[in-house]
Amino acid sequence: MGYTALYRKWRPKAFEGVMGQEHIVQTIKNQIKADKIAHAYLFCGTRGTGKTTMSKLFGKAVNCLSPVDGSPCNTCAVCEIINENRSMNIIEIDAASNNGVDNIREIREEVKYTPTEGKYKVYIIDEVHMLSTGAFNALLKTLEEPPSHVIFILATTEPHKIPATILSRCQRYDFKRIGISTIAETLTYYMQEEQITIEDKAIRYIAKVADGSMRDALSILDQCIAFYLGQAITLDKVLDILGAVDTQIFIDLMDAIGQKDAKTCMEFIQQMVRQGRDINQFIMDLIGHLRNILVLKSVTDGSQILDMSKENMAAIKEQADHVSEESIIYYIKIFSELEAKIKYASNKRILLEVELMKLCQPSMDNSAMGLLERIKDLEEKLEKGVQVIQTQHQVAHKEPEKKTVPNIKPLSKAVPEDIKEAIKRWENLVEQFSGIGKALMRDAKPTFVEDGWLYIVCKDDVGKKYLSQEEVMDKINTALETMGNKQFDLKIIDSEEYKMLSGEGSSTHTDQVQNNYEGITSKVNLDVEIL
Repeated sequence: MGYTALYRKWRPKAFEGVMGQEHIVQTIKNQIKADKIAHAYLFCGTRGTGKTTMSKLFGKAVNCLSPVDGSPCNTCAVCEIINENRSMNIIEIDAASNNGVDNIREIREEVKYTPTEGKYKVYIIDEVHMLSTGAFNALLKTLEEPPSHVIFILATTEPHKIPATILSRCQRYDFKRIGISTIAETLTYYMQEEQITIEDKAIRYIAKVADGSMRDALSILDQCIAFYLGQAITLDKVLDILGAVDTQIFIDLMDAIGQKDAKTCMEFIQQMVRQGRDINQFIMDLIGHLRNILVLKSVTDGSQILDMSKENMAAIKEQADHVSEESIIYYIKIFSELEAKIKYASNKRILLEVELMKLCQPSMDNSAMGLLERIKDLEEKLEKGVQVIQTQHQVAHKEPEKKTVPNIKPLSKAVPEDIKEAIKRWENLVEQFSGIGKALMRDAKPTFVEDGWLYIVCKDDVGKKYLSQEEVMDKINTALETMGNKQFDLKIIDSEEYKMLSGEGSSTHTDQVQNNYEGITSKVNLDVEIL
């Protein structure tokens, strides 16, 4: 006999061998033991989760001459015939290629005849959602009232495509994706039986890539065994077969993006391409890595959710401490869009490199999210004492005359004591802000006129608009109340309005800081000069 694929060789011969579907196994066994078997079942779920296996086991169990706790004995004459695929009572139909009305009519004619051995004729219709509308209609009556010796089992990966008239005539069972640990334990047992040496890390990676499908896991394992025939299978060999990369590569790549190191990012891509890695798989794994960071960052005790080695967990935790949730969500969005776009691209490497360049150089990204990243980058630089300037090639018009805040002083001699105290502690209040807010607060000055209000004089209209926001004013008042136990009525004005109040006249309403800040939102590229 020729070679048999692992997923066929290790197909369970009893219900106990079906992994990850205990809720369905127990229900079916109870029905068989109580002799309360329905006439039609619908098994639905993603590929490789056990729908066909469960269908065959069900057909064998209901025909078994001496079932054991609802499970087939595998020793009686009927079980042996079914195990050898010689039974006339288990009829498998592929609805993808037998989806017409004539095919269903044949079934309607056949169900009249009693089984040759055992009690039931079991019709397993795989991928039943592929039946035509006419075929579904032809199946309705037979499905609702079949002969007592007939059981229908419909299997599908897309239950939403099945008409409600069919669904209402079946008992529905949803097969769950099989857990990584369950797949890993099962593969380990199979490899011990096959006497094949394989690393635990390789087993777990295969289980992870299988995405809940036992058949996918066995197929990948089969491929690895064939390629490295007679050799021990390691994680590196599995990565070579799948065109994937190790987790450490993603950790180093995200560190490079965080440091805006475009050169290192390009070197990672060059290394990946040289090793023959698959770019689609690389992007999917990178999104998975970002998801792991987000889980550890935002979920309490997220390590209980993730399934990975302690070494990788520690490395990802360390990386999560240096990146914000907003940035991670932004990266996931960027790479998810890239994954959808790159499937049909002729040169996938270039598209990946362009996205990495945008992340390392926010000035290249003119999207809304890109602009937000550039504003955030600017805020961080301002906090660190970085001056933002525009170069001559970016600004075609003449640089406006630099404007400074005039000498601010109270415009009345009778200044209330609480306002005097607030003016005195202004510098302490400024330190409670950060980023752009701190810079604009530092440029603003408090003063008093005559009406009992605390005036805050901003250098320009940019500062006025920012500080006039309700949440910013609330924050200022909260800070002032903390320092002096007093709520103030605030008025935010700019230097031009202050000059009008003080009788000094007015001047042009332009400023270098306004140009720098508004230049970001109008998509003007900024150069950075470290003081």
